[in-house]
Amino acid sequence: MNTQNVPHSSTAATAEEAIARQEALPPLDNEAATDVAMQNTLLTPRFYTTDFEEMDAIDVSPVREEWDKMIAGMKADPNKGHFKKNEDWDEVDWDGMEPKLKREFIDFLISSCTAEFSGCVLYKEMKRRGSNEDITTLFQLMARDEARHAGFINDALREAGIAVNLGFLTRQKKYTYFRPKFIYYATYLSEKIGYARYITIYRHLEAHPEYRFHPIFKWFREWCNDEFSHGEAFALLLRTDPKLTQSFANKLWIKFFLTAVYGTMWVRDHQRPVFHDALGVDVTWYGQEVFRKTSEISKQAFPFTLDIDHPRWRPNLDRLQAASVQVAKGKAKGGVTGTASRVAGMAKAAFAFAALYTIPSIPNALPETSRLEPAY
Repeated sequence: MNTQNVPHSSTAATAEEAIARQEALPPLDNEAATDVAMQNTLLTPRFYTTDFEEMDAIDVSPVREEWDKMIAGMKADPNKGHFKKNEDWDEVDWDGMEPKLKREFIDFLISSCTAEFSGCVLYKEMKRRGSNEDITTLFQLMARDEARHAGFINDALREAGIAVNLGFLTRQKKYTYFRPKFIYYATYLSEKIGYARYITIYRHLEAHPEYRFHPIFKWFREWCNDEFSHGEAFALLLRTDPKLTQSFANKLWIKFFLTAVYGTMWVRDHQRPVFHDALGVDVTWYGQEVFRKTSEISKQAFPFTLDIDHPRWRPNLDRLQAASVQVAKGKAKGGVTGTASRVAGMAKAAFAFAALYTIPSIPNALPETSRLEPAY
């Protein structure tokens, strides 16, 4: 098959079109990549479903002016055609890549592809089921962006001889039900922390191009700007109902999701030491820098931030990481001793999470308007 005759997913106008263009490419032996993407653990990206009728009933009237400006910006589609290899795409020597780096980098790409496609599936389903034009328009545009991102990552994986079967994931991956407000909290944070992660790496490699071991990092600025705009959408959704950020119970939930998202990122990144060494990035510094950016941004939507400089913060993140390693080793070992070690590790993780969760937060007043522009 001549791939030159297959339109590229980067120019697709809808998520469905982008996925179809990916599936039209010649098949690869992608079983291993898809198996990794299919995993369901506390650290792997999940696929979500929710109460779509409740989401369809959202009234954006309280944020109408900001909403219309945001939708107009997304419809303008500034990144159309961007997520495609061009003359800036350097040849990658996959066979010559250090084996541990190759393994961790492929794991990073598969995880990123799965996370992007998870958003695409959720947004696409909301568009399909909804009748509220404001909401369906938003989710159609976000699904388009996420499908392009997932397709672009798959392009990079195909050079290594593997790819994630996106259609198979849609049909077979386990879906986790979250109430709409939990979708708002979790997705807002994942989009904003995604921006902070990608722009931190992009700026670092901009200053130190000798550490750019793969060309995909050159595309991180536009990629993370899409993440930023998606976070803006969820910030506005949170503003449609003050109770979502002001009631006592919901403040507890916000703190839970902040702690869980930060903790998960810390553990996951510390599992890729060779990857971060190759980038010339100290993973501990990187984690704190991403938390700092995300905390500053999240003041637009949340009434407090986590105290990431508290004396209990770093030690308990490290305990959470150590407990995660123990759980993984216990699971791999199996048997009575492996199970006992895994259970003990889970208990340690729970205590570490509780110690993080009970650190007093830092309150902040919500601004009159939530809209921000990427500034890092």
